[in-house]
Amino acid sequence: MSMAVPAMPSIPRSFLAFDFGLRRVGVASGNSVTRQATPMKTVSAEGEQRFAEIARLIAQWQPDALVVGVPFHPDGAEHDNTRRARRFARQLHGRFGLPVHEVDERYTTTEAAAAGARDLDAASAAIILDQYLRNLE
Repeated sequence: MSMAVPAMPSIPRSFLAFDFGLRRVGVASGNSVTRQATPMKTVSAEGEQRFAEIARLIAQWQPDALVVGVPFHPDGAEHDNTRRARRFARQLHGRFGLPVHEVDERYTTTEAAAAGARDLDAASAAIILDQYLRNLE
């Protein structure tokens, strides 16, 4: 008689996700248990002020990893904002020492607007994080 060995549950992980923009950064939170993201807020500060606000959010939420939406043209080609978002992802990793995952964020703002979101940036960050969470193993 053989018995199936139950799968070990994966360790719950929490995430903060960012919809990067030059003037605003949308923020969402989520975890690997519910696999759902929640829009949080939009950080309207720039430069060091932006990172100070993000540092407060990271200290408050204690995420295991960060997720950054990276935009592309509809055909998948990179553009200036692709490079800016990737630079932002590298800065997050360098400043906070957390793993940073990139997600293709094409059409997230359109999707957030179609859903009637009040805060498009935070809603877009939640869509980005939802995409990431759906692909977790």
